[in-house]
Amino acid sequence: MADAVLAVDEPPPAIVRAARGESPFVLVADHAGNAIPRALSNLGLGDDERGRHIAWDIGVTGLADALAERLGAPLVRQRYSRLVIDCNRDPARADAIPEISDGSAIPGNAGLAAAERAARVAAIHAPYHAAIAEALAGLSAPILIALHSFTPAMSGFARPWHAGVLHDRGDTRFSDAVLAGLRERLDAPVGDNEPYAMDGIDFTVPHHCYAAGRPYAEIEVRQDLIANADGQERWADLLAGVLLTALKR
Repeated sequence: MADAVLAVDEPPPAIVRAARGESPFVLVADHAGNAIPRALSNLGLGDDERGRHIAWDIGVTGLADALAERLGAPLVRQRYSRLVIDCNRDPARADAIPEISDGSAIPGNAGLAAAERAARVAAIHAPYHAAIAEALAGLSAPILIALHSFTPAMSGFARPWHAGVLHDRGDTRFSDAVLAGLRERLDAPVGDNEPYAMDGIDFTVPHHCYAAGRPYAEIEVRQDLIANADGQERWADLLAGVLLTALKR
């Protein structure tokens, strides 16, 4: 089924950066890329739509690479757009392959047959999470750090937070320490389960951490703060300090 989505000459969904040291962290970026497999004809979208936040987490690729370099940590990031299939959703959920996103219709996702959905799971979702599982298995006591970014306004409402920490069940002690560290270092609003709350919609952290009892933190950074290389470097410095301090705590 995967062959119906990705041609043999197209790259795999997971871009894996190897560890450079003994870091306990495994970084993941579920929405880092906005590529679309050729067979899907850009999902019927133009360049503007494919560049919007609906297609990817703007700024996260640069942030994740810079943070991985500072920590010497492995990084697994997604190459393909969340509009092809959202790797932070249970693939059984209807919104894992959205027909509408923030008011924009996604023509290539309308009325998909079960076999078409299964093909995207096999080509994109399953191998990406297999790469995360492999990275976690390579460490004796890994801490999963999921990196995301959020748009400064949604549905006409401004979002004042500069960053947010998402958490729910499982071992939340590290998440709590990261939240405290960000609030200590930033003279700006930091959200506790804002602008999103980790709940039944999220997949990556619950799937890889809850049953295993692994510590984690899901970190959201506002997109305008990491839209360029300077912002990505500043936030990588900040987050590296916060994560290492939280580890000591």
